[in-house]
Amino acid sequence: MKKGAEAKKVRGVYERVPGSGIWFVRYADASGRIRRELAGAKSTAVSLYRKRKTEVLEGKKLPERLRSRLVPFSEIADDALAYTKSNNQGWKFDGYRIGRLKGEFGNSKAEISIEDLRRWFAEQQWAAGTYNRYKSTLSLIYRLATENGKATSNPARLLKHKHEDNERARFLNQFLPMDSDFDYLRPHMDEESRLRAVIAAEFPQHMLEFEIALHTGLRPSEQYGLTWDRVDLARKVITIPRSKNGSTRHIPLNSVALSAFRELFKCSNGQGRVFVNMQGEALKGYKHWFAPAIRKAGIRDFTWYCLRHTFASRLVMAGVDLRTVADLMGHKTIQMTMRYAHLAPAHKLAAVERIAGSWSQWEGSGTRTDTERLEQVADFVAVAH
Repeated sequence: MKKGAEAKKVRGVYERVPGSGIWFVRYADASGRIRRELAGAKSTAVSLYRKRKTEVLEGKKLPERLRSRLVPFSEIADDALAYTKSNNQGWKFDGYRIGRLKGEFGNSKAEISIEDLRRWFAEQQWAAGTYNRYKSTLSLIYRLATENGKATSNPARLLKHKHEDNERARFLNQFLPMDSDFDYLRPHMDEESRLRAVIAAEFPQHMLEFEIALHTGLRPSEQYGLTWDRVDLARKVITIPRSKNGSTRHIPLNSVALSAFRELFKCSNGQGRVFVNMQGEALKGYKHWFAPAIRKAGIRDFTWYCLRHTFASRLVMAGVDLRTVADLMGHKTIQMTMRYAHLAPAHKLAAVERIAGSWSQWEGSGTRTDTERLEQVADFVAVAH
């Protein structure tokens, strides 16, 4: 009895059959689950129990077979791609970046070291904006992996964000006319005239795409993903159900855009995608024809997205207030629209002329002594503030 009583005093060590001499250990592993193991002799059981308790304190999940499986990066990349297809309007751009990341790290384990990520990002000849887009895509991959229990951290957060020059707003006719080597381009034509001439001569089937981009300010993904059920020719408006900022957006159609949509409607049955080829297949984009057109027109530093900048710039230069421009562009904050504010010289000139008018009125109000001038200057400044 004395021997049995002493055995019971050893915590976590017990005989399943008293007096059998076969001892077991009982303990809670790192996840809190109760475990039992056959040890043999009592001394062996005591040593095993102490070992298991030490391992639990070190955060090890026991036994070995219970450890999580090794998740490859390709798996969490595929999860992110499926998510973007279901939730992001511009998923094709995300998909391209995910594909690049998967091509580089697909065979690696999901938990990639920050050193490897920094090395690969540093090797890429990217502009700041491209670098940041890839960083955001990588962060999305790891955020979803963490939520799904396939990763424990998000190493993309440790990559340094690069500063982008978001004040750039390139628009048509921003630079002076120039001569051209192409016969159908007259000397000293402005940028828009040269571009229109090239499109008309070599890419006439895409002229309506150009007109609509220039007169609606649609994002590329919005334009080429547009379906006829979102185009209301009677009310002269198109509806973007889920714009980049996450809200529904309504874009009114001016006479040029409306005419272009009516021409496209004649070539279709009013169903499916708006922009299709001669076979009725949806167009995937513009790069195959727009880049050559820009090059042949001799226009430098210009992309399709600059047509959107042109739309906004011309609105501002026509005197449209920035809040309305922000609504038409689908900007989430007015700060995004401020890049175009400098293009409203008439508004700024009117503002500074108010000061000039007030000063002229004060200056011409009769002869004053120096003391009177100083007093009135003080009054003028106080009123101005």
